[in-house]
Amino acid sequence: MKTILLFTMGGTEWLLIALVVLLLFGGKKIPELMKGLGKGISEFKKGKDEVEKDLDD
Repeated sequence: MKTILLFTMGGTEWLLIALVVLLLFGGKKIPELMKGLGKGISEFKKGKDEVEKDLDD
């Protein structure tokens, strides 16, 4: 159900969310947050690939 709601959001809703995030964290903090998020995603992918490799062996 949640994925359906995610895809039904229009441009106005995304703009409102972006504005709220900007107000909460400020313009200087957002790049740091995105950098941390990117590192977390890459670590997750590395871990997933290692587990898949171990299962294949």
